[in-house]
Amino acid sequence: MKECDVAVIGGSAAGLTAAITARRFYSDKSVLIVRKEKNVLIPCGIPYIFGTVDSPAKNLIPDVILEKNNIDLLIGEVEQIEKEQKILKVAGSEDIKYGKLVIATGSDSIVPPIEGSDKENVFVVKKDVEYLNGLLDTINQSKNMAIIGGGFIGMEFADECKKNRDINISIIEMLPHCLMFTFDEEFCLYAEDLIREKGVEIITNEKVKSITGDKKVEGIRLESGKTIEADTVLMGIGSKPNSKIAEQAGIKVDQKGAVIVDRYMRTSGKDIFSCGDCCNKVSFFNKKPSNLMLASIATNEARIAGANLYKINRVNEGVIGTYSTVIGDTALSRAGISVREAKENGYDIVTGIAEGPNCHPGCMPGSCNLKVTLIFEKGSGIILGGELIGAKSGGELINLISGCIHERMSANDIATFQMGTHPALTASPIAYQISNAAEIAIKELRD
Repeated sequence: MKECDVAVIGGSAAGLTAAITARRFYSDKSVLIVRKEKNVLIPCGIPYIFGTVDSPAKNLIPDVILEKNNIDLLIGEVEQIEKEQKILKVAGSEDIKYGKLVIATGSDSIVPPIEGSDKENVFVVKKDVEYLNGLLDTINQSKNMAIIGGGFIGMEFADECKKNRDINISIIEMLPHCLMFTFDEEFCLYAEDLIREKGVEIITNEKVKSITGDKKVEGIRLESGKTIEADTVLMGIGSKPNSKIAEQAGIKVDQKGAVIVDRYMRTSGKDIFSCGDCCNKVSFFNKKPSNLMLASIATNEARIAGANLYKINRVNEGVIGTYSTVIGDTALSRAGISVREAKENGYDIVTGIAEGPNCHPGCMPGSCNLKVTLIFEKGSGIILGGELIGAKSGGELINLISGCIHERMSANDIATFQMGTHPALTASPIAYQISNAAEIAIKELRD
C-alpha cells in the first residue's frame, strides 16, 4: 500500500493549485496527485484549440510543474474513497493511504435531453485530448456548424472556428440575447454585433426541439418549426459538478450534486477538503448559492483548501465572479454584480461610466478605446460591480476592479487611489477610466 500525507484527486486547475499550495504551506508533508488523464488541458484555452492554438497538444498544463514542486503523480482513476480507513482504491494500482484528502474532480458538460443528441458529429466540450482531436477533425471537414448555447463557450467557439475556415456557423440561444447570464443588455448587443461581423448567424429566443438526420446529424429543428442545416453540432450550455466519487463515499452533496464545503473548504468527511467545480459556492455579496464555475474561482478555492489542511489559515468569503472574453480584438469583462442583477437583488444603485484610449496620447501605436462602467450602492457608496468593453487590456483592469470589490472600497477610495501610468501601457492619469467612472458616480451619490 502506498502512503502519503496529502492526496489530491484531480489534476486540473483546482487539484494542481491545491497540491502546490499544500507543498508551500507544509513543506515537510508528502503530496500526491491522483488523476485519470494522461495529459491535462488548460480549461479556458479549449475554444482556442480550434483557431488560434490549432491543436490540443499545444493547450496542456506541463507536468514539469509537479517536478519543480516535489509533488508525486499517479495516473489512474479513483474508484472508491474509504473515508473511515483513509484509503483510496485506484483502478489498476495499489491502494493509497492518506492523511488529508482534497477532492478536486471538476465538472462534466451538461447534455440536455434533446432528441437526436446521440447522433454522430454531435459534441459537447470535454476536457479530453483524444475527444477534442476528434472534434477538431470534424470541424475541419464541416460546412455547416450549429452551436447550442450563446454563453462564453458558444461565442468563443464561433469566433475561433471562423478563423481560416470556410464554414457556416449558427448560434442558437434560448434567452433574448447571447451572454445574457453574464452582461447587461448593452454589452450583449455589442457582443452579438461583433460576432455577426464575423459572419456568424445568431438565433435567440429559440429552443432546440430535435437534432435530425439518420446516423449522422443533418440539421436542427427548433420549437418554432424552423430548421437549420448542420453537419456538426456543439452543445455548450454549461457544466455540472462531478461529485460521484464523493457522494458514493457518503460525503454530503447539495441538491445540485455539488460537494458541500464550509468557509474553510472542509467537507462533511473527516480530514477531507474539496475545491473547484465539484463543490458548492456562495455569493460574496449575499452568501446565497452561486452557480458560477470558473478556473479562477477553482484556483482561489484551491489556495484556501491547500492552506487549511493542517491549520486554518484562510477563509472563503464567497464568489465575486470575475471573468473576461474576447471576440476578435474586443474584450468584454465583468466583476461582481451587473446593473440587472443589482436591481433584481433589491440594491439601490448609481453608476459611473468613463471611456477613452487605453494609452496616451490616443495616437500611440496599438491604442484602443476602453469603456468602463462601475456600479455602486447608493447610501454606502461601496462598489458592487464593474463592466468593461474595448481594449484587451481590460482583461487585467477588471482584476483591479475585482480587488476593489473584495476590499469593499467606496467610490471615494477608488477615485483617489494612487495609480501608476505610462503612455504606452495605460490610459492617461487625467482620463484613467476607473478613477473617472468613480468620480462621475460620486456626483450622483451626492444628489
